[in-house]
Amino acid sequence: MLSVQLGSALSVGLMATVGPAGTAWLRLSLGALVFLVLARPPLRDVRRSDVPALLGLGVTTGLVTVGFLAAIERIPLGTAVAIEFLGPLTVAAVRAHSARALTPPALALVGVVLLTEPWHGEIDPAGVGFAGLAAIGWAVYILLTQRIGDRFTGLGALSLTVPVAAATAAVIGIPQASGRITLGVLAAAAGLALLLPVLPFALELLALRRMTPTAFGTLMALEPAFGVLLGLLVLHQRPSSVQITGILLVVLAGAAAQRGGRRPRTPGPASGHTALDPVGQRRRWTPTPTTTWSASSAPAPSTPRRR
Repeated sequence: MLSVQLGSALSVGLMATVGPAGTAWLRLSLGALVFLVLARPPLRDVRRSDVPALLGLGVTTGLVTVGFLAAIERIPLGTAVAIEFLGPLTVAAVRAHSARALTPPALALVGVVLLTEPWHGEIDPAGVGFAGLAAIGWAVYILLTQRIGDRFTGLGALSLTVPVAAATAAVIGIPQASGRITLGVLAAAAGLALLLPVLPFALELLALRRMTPTAFGTLMALEPAFGVLLGLLVLHQRPSSVQITGILLVVLAGAAAQRGGRRPRTPGPASGHTALDPVGQRRRWTPTPTTTWSASSAPAPSTPRRR
């Protein structure tokens, strides 16, 4: 979260030169090169059923990156993060399968209203709209990242999805950045690419292999607070007391959505293969009285993973 928000805050200067889509394209392209160096794309292990999820995650990542940068170009960083957070918060609430779970998103929505302060007439509809699209994309990103993270080991999946994200952002990013790319711009984009997407994407993939989407979405409740803090320190965006109250409501809503953290492990059938739960987590089981298998020692299921 710290890496994401620091990268977002520092991207504002680059956006002034190449635009939000151009910044997204450069960051994702350079990030894709880093992942290709770190991990060979596991092309031989890609099944036909994996293709929709891989492409979906790549396209979603590209759209979320462009949408969020377009949002922070128009509205304060903390406000944009709080609106975007409605996505993972909704995932956490829906996965709880309870009517009471709808309370946290409603509470967060009140917080977002306090953040945007529409009664002052200064709300930027385009900025809020871009942040809202990023929220939808972030919710999809969390679910697809967990699915891909379960399917592939290591960081190989990211060497497949981040290039797709870069290609998605290129549709708008290349025309926007055309004629404005210099060595200084490339150097700045390379540094920002390490902050976002390289470091957070890798960490999120590893986290979602160990946590439920509910717990992940809950912990992400701290992200709006990071956004406000770095918006203040880096961009000198000072929130009002009403906006601070809104941030606190969003964070509180995230904490209230908690319904369990560690992904469950249950005994699997004695068939000689590692069993998977509905979201792909390898289960611990004992196939024979003399052989014990675990999630850490069992073979991966034909394998070589949000930002």
